[in-house]
Amino acid sequence: MPSKYFYDKKAAEKAVNWIEKYVTHVKGELQGKPVILEDWQKNDIVKPLFGWKNKQTKLRKYRTIYIELPRKNAKSTLAAAIGLYLLTADGEPGAEIYSAAADRGQAGIIFDVAKRMVIQRKALSMRVNTWRNSIEYPKTGSHYKAISADASTKHGFNAHGIIFDELHTQKNRELFDVLTTSVGSRRQPVTLLLTTAGTDRNSICYEMHEYARKVKDGVIKDDTFLGIVYSAPKEMDIFDLKTWKLANPGFGSIVKADYIESEAQRIRNNPNRENAFRQLHLNQWTSSIYSWVSDDVWMACNLEKINEADFYGCDVVLGLDLASTDDTTSLICLFVDGANILGIMPFIWIPQEMIETRQNRGDLLYKNWHDQGYLLSTPGNVTDYRIIEDTILKIHDKFNIKKIGFDKWNSSQLIINLTDSIDPNVFDKVEMNIGNLSEPTKRFYSLIKNKKINHGGH
Repeated sequence: MPSKYFYDKKAAEKAVNWIEKYVTHVKGELQGKPVILEDWQKNDIVKPLFGWKNKQTKLRKYRTIYIELPRKNAKSTLAAAIGLYLLTADGEPGAEIYSAAADRGQAGIIFDVAKRMVIQRKALSMRVNTWRNSIEYPKTGSHYKAISADASTKHGFNAHGIIFDELHTQKNRELFDVLTTSVGSRRQPVTLLLTTAGTDRNSICYEMHEYARKVKDGVIKDDTFLGIVYSAPKEMDIFDLKTWKLANPGFGSIVKADYIESEAQRIRNNPNRENAFRQLHLNQWTSSIYSWVSDDVWMACNLEKINEADFYGCDVVLGLDLASTDDTTSLICLFVDGANILGIMPFIWIPQEMIETRQNRGDLLYKNWHDQGYLLSTPGNVTDYRIIEDTILKIHDKFNIKKIGFDKWNSSQLIINLTDSIDPNVFDKVEMNIGNLSEPTKRFYSLIKNKKINHGGH
């Protein structure tokens, strides 16, 4: 079947040439010098965006461009340049260009770069007016502004260009929806979504990350969407030069090799920073930006499979953390011999409907963990405490419960029910504060580092 699209080399080169002719660097040793696009910036982003067109309409093919890459790869410079091109050289009357982000400071970063580009380039400043909160192009009645996530009063837009910076920090989708639905009357609008990998798999950013993956894999057909993700697979050695180069398209030029090397060295000195390095410099999605215990240290405590029958009659200490809706409820069993931890057996529940909801959004983590037996479910959309209560009573029948530590949140009725069968003296309400948790946490960390526990692969 013939393609509906063609590559307009002239239009692609026009965008590249305009940027390199009119746009200058605004920071560092290159300040004031022309921006010369690197091959990856031209071939992966600028040329596809402005070059591919619909044969019938002659308008641009791509309307939404999702770019996910590590820090320090000059995304602000490129985004500001594209924003100015859309403002002044795209032939759109009354163009409205917006830099958007989760907060006012972040939203202003790319806008301020664009404003400084105009100020320091006479060929632009003669035609473009810069004000505190706007950049204006009088010839076409166009403007460029920065807005943040206070979307309650942000309506009435008619955007031609949207530049959404650090999408992973967006707490909700209100501003995203307000802006992306404002382009309907434009002939060939551009929505540029920029981000580094995040930690929240329920966010609009992860939704777009997964959308980009599905478009690339052919699961979803969307000719108007261009997804560009630069990252290194998690199985690669984070200290290997090849890993750094793969994740960072500007490695060795924009991204200085000694900078990445020094950041990697900080992990050797402080392993808790590994997640931050993976997220910010390898563009890998992590569960949190800082890890208390690195994966390799934790998995070194997978000494042997935990067999419940081996511990019948043993002393056990339980830790209970209850949730009500879409969060996990955890019951952790520590088999102990005095001060020594012999083994760990966790029970972690989530409402079944939450597994299905996440699966429908394309997040298969909970489903996979459930299928593998690491995650248990309770029927419906809220946690069924009767199942947790029944599990604790079964543990009571098989083992000698020495202590049950619990967070008072949501736990009052469950604890009352359990005291009908279990000695009330074993229940210990744990206040969630540094004073209570500091020393036990330090001791547990020491046991992990010295392989004095066995978690059986959990």
